[in-house]
Amino acid sequence: MSATGRRCSPGGCRHAAAACGTAAISAGALLTACTSNEPKKQEAATDNAPVADDKPGKAVTIGFAGPQADHGWLNAINQNAKSRAERYSDVTLEITEGSNDTAAQIGQVQTLINKKVDVLVILPADGKALTQVGLQAMKAGIPVVNLDRIFASPQAYRCWIGGDNYGMGLNAGNYIGEQLKDKPNAKVIELAGLDNLELTKQRTQGFDDALKNYPNIKKVARQAADFTVESGQAKMAQLLQAQSQFDALWNHDDDQGVGALRAIAQAGRKDFLMVGGAGAKSAMDAIKADDSVLKATVLYPPTMAASAIDLARALGQGKGVSGMAELEIPASLTLYSAVVTKDNVDQYLPTGFN
Repeated sequence: MSATGRRCSPGGCRHAAAACGTAAISAGALLTACTSNEPKKQEAATDNAPVADDKPGKAVTIGFAGPQADHGWLNAINQNAKSRAERYSDVTLEITEGSNDTAAQIGQVQTLINKKVDVLVILPADGKALTQVGLQAMKAGIPVVNLDRIFASPQAYRCWIGGDNYGMGLNAGNYIGEQLKDKPNAKVIELAGLDNLELTKQRTQGFDDALKNYPNIKKVARQAADFTVESGQAKMAQLLQAQSQFDALWNHDDDQGVGALRAIAQAGRKDFLMVGGAGAKSAMDAIKADDSVLKATVLYPPTMAASAIDLARALGQGKGVSGMAELEIPASLTLYSAVVTKDNVDQYLPTGFN
């Protein structure tokens, strides 16, 4: 919610030649040292390992199950998965309607299992609640790519890929810290997401840990919202009423940030800087325009869904990942939460979601 980064050296004669070239020995000795004991060159074991690429390969059917796309970030997840699958002529994507009801999503995944898809990509509405169906798929011989919200057991997935919630808060805190490091007795406030979600706790923890590096900064207020525009506006209005003066705001989610910016504009406040979260296009547009308190957003890239399709395809074709020497895809991939500012916004704008 409102992601987004990750050989062998030749040996033998080159090293021997370097040693021989620097030693004060005869040309004949040099020739002997560099040739007589040199083993025959052997190809590294990874040289012939199959690697997934854009060229058509074995046909793969990927089942995709996610929550209801009732949020900009979740809709972007679905769109990234669909567009990535369309890129490959050898991939067929079986995508479910999406549901926030765990029983309904479990039923959707079981339907995909019964269809005997080759690989499953699952972004669970609730990772713990869907762990059993992940285990069911794995036991049925269908490898699972667990997207973002992690299952309770690593046995329920072959690979996990997702964002770094702790890193998101950490990078937001470090950015704010650097902006305020020379200001005595600086004050910051936090507009968090849903407090019953582990990701919200992780984002807050990362933020708090970053602020420990800046003893001149104190967090004076925190309010939890619901990752919606309406809740962002209401909760931000409460924070503004309670805090007559502060220097920075860390908002966990760019969707609720739309509401927060409305409340800030209505209050006529311009005396602080704001950092958002996730990487919505509206936030990046505001950062580029530089006409509001919003000065940065920390990414939680929905492009992770496209990467999940790449990983699922590689699994289905029995291949590794381009750019990595290993024969198999990794067991987990944590994406980096980059900070988008006016200086680099053009680089990240194409990844912004509506």
